[in-house]
Formats: sequence, C-alpha cells, structure tokens
Amino acid sequence: MEGTRGGLLRSALRPLGPGDPREVSGYRLLARIGEGGMGSVYLTHTRGKQPVALKMIRREYAEEPEFRRRFAQEIHAAQHVRGYHLVPVLDHDPDAPEPWLATAYVPGLPLDEALDALGPLPVQTVLRLVAGVARGLEAVHAAGVVHRDLKPGNVMLAADGPWVIDFGIARAADSTRLTRSGGLVGTPQFMSPEQGTGGHITPASDVFSLGLIAAVAATGLHPYGPGGALTIATQIANTAGRPPDLSVYPDWLRPILERTLTADPVARPAPGELRSWCERLTDGDPAGWLPEPWAAAVADRERELGRLSAEAPADGYVPTRLDAAPPPRRGGPGPSFPSVAPAQAPPHPATPPAPLRPPGRKRTAAVVAAAAALVTAAGTAWMLTGQADGGAAAGSGPTRSSPATPGPGVTAGGGAQDEPDSASYKPLFKDRLLQIGPPAMGSVISVDLDAPEVSPRGRIGDPSAEITYLVNFMTLRTPVAKSPSSSPQDCRRAVTSAPLPTAIPSAELTRDGAVTEGDRLCTITSEGNLAMLRITGVTQSGVAFQPPAFTGEVTLWTIPADRRP
Repeated sequence: MEGTRGGLLRSALRPLGPGDPREVSGYRLLARIGEGGMGSVYLTHTRGKQPVALKMIRREYAEEPEFRRRFAQEIHAAQHVRGYHLVPVLDHDPDAPEPWLATAYVPGLPLDEALDALGPLPVQTVLRLVAGVARGLEAVHAAGVVHRDLKPGNVMLAADGPWVIDFGIARAADSTRLTRSGGLVGTPQFMSPEQGTGGHITPASDVFSLGLIAAVAATGLHPYGPGGALTIATQIANTAGRPPDLSVYPDWLRPILERTLTADPVARPAPGELRSWCERLTDGDPAGWLPEPWAAAVADRERELGRLSAEAPADGYVPTRLDAAPPPRRGGPGPSFPSVAPAQAPPHPATPPAPLRPPGRKRTAAVVAAAAALVTAAGTAWMLTGQADGGAAAGSGPTRSSPATPGPGVTAGGGAQDEPDSASYKPLFKDRLLQIGPPAMGSVISVDLDAPEVSPRGRIGDPSAEITYLVNFMTLRTPVAKSPSSSPQDCRRAVTSAPLPTAIPSAELTRDGAVTEGDRLCTITSEGNLAMLRITGVTQSGVAFQPPAFTGEVTLWTIPADRRP
C-alpha cells in the first residue's frame, strides 16, 4: 500500500510461499489472499483473466467423509444463491485430496482490516453497509441457506458497495469430529446466542450477527465488551438473562441494535425490514458510499489486482465444472430454484422514518408466517411458469411489472385490448446500433434506450436506464416484453399484457437462452417513449460464470396521447 496507509493496511495479495501449491485442478495460482479457520485462499483467474478466489480446505476436514458429503451438499445449495452484494460460488471439488471451492474475487477491503487500520466508519457508510449486507442475506435466506459465520472478515468494502463472502461452507463443518469434540462453527465474537448454546439455527442467527457488525463498524465497540473471544461468546449465550448495555451507542443506531440483538430469534427483524429501515435513513447518491481514506484504500487494492493480472499468463483455467448454476429441468427450460433480484432502493422521505416496531412475539410470528406463505406462493408460481420473478424485495414497494391498476391497452380483467392500426406512433429514430456487455465483476452496465446509449460505468438505480446488467442479473427497470412483430401496436400490447420477470439471472441468459437472437424486446422508457430493442446477436463468453454480450438495434416511437401510461 502507498502513503500513510502503508503501515496500517497490508497488501491484499502476497507472494506464494514455499509450502503453497502452484496449481489446483488446473487453476494456476497467482498469489496468496489469506488464511481462514477452514483453509487458505489464493488468487487465480480464468483464461479471460477474470479474477477468482480459490479456497483450499484444511486436511483435517478433508479426512472426514461426513464433511465431504456436507461440503458438496452445502456448496450445491450456495450455487443457487443469486443476488446483488453476494460474491457467487463458481466452481468446487469436494472429492479432491484437499477439497476446494472457487468464487469471484472482489478487490475490496475486508471490514475487519478497515476497522483495525482506519477506525469506525461514518454514519452514512454504516447505514449503506448494513442495508447492503441485509439485502445479500435476503437472497441467501430465500435460497434456503444460512450463512452461520457472518463477521467483519466476511464483508468486503468495494467501490460499488459491500459484498458478502464465504456463505455455504460453515454448516459443512457441523458434523465433523472437530466440532463434535467441542469446537465451534463460526467466529465466537459474532455468533448468535443460539449458536453458543447449540440451539436451532435459523436465518435470524445471521441478523443477530449483522447487528453486532453494525455496532462495531459504527463505534469500534463490541456490545458485549472488550474481552477475549470465548468470554464474549459466553456473554452472548447468556443474552436472555443479561442483555448487553446499549446506552453507549448513538441514538440513530440504538433502535437497530435493540431489535437485532434480542435473545429471542422470532423478535428480530427480517433482513428486508432492516434493509428498509437503513435505506430510509441514508441520503445522497450511493455511488460515492465510501469516503476518504477508505475509498483510496480500495483503489489501491484495485490497482494491485490490475498490476498482477497484467503480469499473469493468459492461459488461466476455464472451469469445466458447469454446475455453478442448477441444471435444467427435464422437459422444460430454466433452473429448479427461484432467484432473487436486486431490488431498487425506495425514495428517501423528507421526514425521519418511523421507529422500528417494538419486539412482540405474536406480531413478529405473524409477519414470519406471512412471509413464509409469500415465499411458498412465489416458489409455487415460479415452478408452474418456469420463470423466476425477481421483483423488488420486501420493503421496496410493488414491482414495476405488476401494476396495481390496469394500464392503457389492458382490460380490467387483465386482457389486452386491440389498438387501432394507425400511424399515430411517431418514429424518433430507427435501427440504432447498440452493444451490451458482458459486465465485469463489480461493475454495472446501464442501458438508456431513449438516447440510445450503453454506459459500462453505470450504477444501480440509474433513473434514465431501462436495463442494468451485472454479472449475476440483467435487471429490467421498466416493464419489458417480447413482441411478436415489429409494429409499434404489437410492441405496446406486449408491454402491458405479458411483461418478463423484472430480473433475469445470468444462468438463464447463458444456458437457457432467455434472450436470443431475433427477440424483439419492447418497453415504455423512462421518458415515456415506446422502445423496441431487436437482438441481432448473442455472444457467449465460454466461461461458466460470465454472462453473454448482446448486439441489437433500437427503434424509438412517441406514444399517442391517448395511449400513454
């Protein structure tokens, strides 16, 4: 690192040592990232030089057949998790002499290192941190996975927001002789009470851990004091009888801690509720969420990765194990698990938000039951249609693709009305060339069909963009539908009667051809025009986790006054 940070923050990428392997299952290792409780982490890359973090599991775990079985099971579940703020699992081998898994690599700053070197984060950064991690937990929990080891070291501060890493392997260690003989799965200072007492682990356990992270990130003070790891773990386990003293925390943070750090898992807020609360307290543009010197430290890490990648040989390994996404169902396209789309942040109110509701077992249990019913209904609907409706997550309002009232061209019963064949749709331009993607890890491509133009440095929530494209998802910010013809009348009818899901997972774009050559994608733009994007080419990357690029031609019409939304 450079400047005054040189003595505080060590390099993220260290040279390989004499005892480090040089290759794992065809992946050429470039540097050592770090060491964790379950193994060592190395930097590698694909043939296209996309950075990858490869974690090798310790031999003591590898000697346990039950660990290998659970490891394969948990990684398979983790590969179905899709969502913004989550670093995806790309590849793994539970049968190797030393089991390993590979994830995308984010050149960010681990939260624990940032706190040690630079101190507590500013208020707005903490709020966006908690909101981002909570959004990631929504996707993790929707896939039936509990992180179990959420801690500052598993949260990365990157230029485009916080990223959650290392979900999907902690549970695999539960049944090994190491843990059966008294070991713990997770980090003691950031465990939930039920983890410490051996109780039933639910998604609420991750919420408790996130509350502890929020307290430490904002003030540097742990709610259970400055003692050693096991001392703090013992105090956490006794939360029901002796809750932590939260009086030292600022007024804006205390309600969050009071709810998340309660001993009763049922009384803790769901991640969606916590995310909404934090988002309402934020202000300004989230693009610059990290102020100096944190932003400068992250930029140093990005430059470090760039230098190493430029020097690396070009023949990096292309994963041959293509089960990073669920296999297609027999007899029909698409994965067998619903996906969760990154929801757009709600507008910030001018007045302060209402306080979080006080904990109450009956009320919270009803909310949990209602949420479970909604998840079940959504999953059933997804399996019946073969598509995942990645609409806005809890707390962000109705999705764009499900209008509350019938729009123009739609009958009260939901059917499309016939529009008159007329020349009243005025063309603004026709067949303008557009090239989209593929997006790099951590970047957002935004597509403005009114211009038309593509920005490779876009941002989530861009009000002028109809489409945003990330590594995990193509998000449709306005209702988009496939038109049967090139006529504006058919285009308009399709938008109001048969919109696509609000987000399309990259696995469906890559494997299932959710968007193919010849498709006509229609939408009503952010400026109220009618746009048709005709796909003229789809270029697959050849990499299991990298989505395709698209070439198309855009035609834009003005909409007649009597047909406007």
